Amino acid sequence: MAKVAFIGLGVMGYPMAGFLQENGHQVTVYNRTTAKAEKWVAQYGGEFASTPKQAAAEQDIVFTCVGNDDDLRQVVIGEHGVAQSMKSGSILVDHTTASADVARELATKLAKNNIRFLDAPVSGGQAGAENGVLTVMMGGKQKDFDQVKPVIDAYSRCAELLGEVGSGQLTKMVNQICIAGVVQGLAEGLHFARSAGLDGPKVVEVISKGAAQSWQMENRYQTMWEGEYDFGFAIDWMRKDLGIALEEARRNGSHLPVAALVDQFYSEVQAMKGNRWDTSSLMARLEKTRS
Repeated sequence: MAKVAFIGLGVMGYPMAGFLQENGHQVTVYNRTTAKAEKWVAQYGGEFASTPKQAAAEQDIVFTCVGNDDDLRQVVIGEHGVAQSMKSGSILVDHTTASADVARELATKLAKNNIRFLDAPVSGGQAGAENGVLTVMMGGKQKDFDQVKPVIDAYSRCAELLGEVGSGQLTKMVNQICIAGVVQGLAEGLHFARSAGLDGPKVVEVISKGAAQSWQMENRYQTMWEGEYDFGFAIDWMRKDLGIALEEARRNGSHLPVAALVDQFYSEVQAMKGNRWDTSSLMARLEKTRS
């Protein structure tokens, strides 16, 4: 069993840290809102600290799961960041969906103090975190991955090393690019079905048995058909992720016309005050034309 710190108790980090504690690891948590950390300790046990630096002291592994590149820099190399107290030979595992650049930057800075680093963004959404079945995409060294894999198994059903530091973040970009296209296709299909006077759920029951099947279809078609969009990953976060992917594409010379277009569509949903709607709300943009 490992001594670990978990920095960031959002909708993902809260249950992930809980699974670590329930699996016998000694967990110290930190959250920007102290009340959330106190609630976590009341629910799971463990301890909470008042700063990332305090949480990380003497831990074997430190996990971070925060909002973006700037948030990550603050909790890692800021004045009260984990780098100020992490012991030599310990490992930082970052579950934030961030840029590959910040992963490489932090890995280089931490290495000066013999602190190892793995970028490890996750997929599976809030439900995946709450059920302990996340997919973890990792970048770093094999020996570091081998050490943390048994710990990460507490909340994942699949964790793979994809290459050197930054590879996890690049893989998460691929994940988000693919999701954007699939959700838009499903939204258009359901919109077409309604316009054609078809029974949408019955249509999906048939086509989901064939090549059109997808996770999005299986898990989101019913709520999309009913115009309900409070089920998971918010548009604000998806646009952040697509922005990272599009910026990386400009540098590596790849062409992402569909991802760029869907990002624009999401901006239109934001203009409909749908910032916190989940990513399936692309359907709302299409259905708006009926009014």
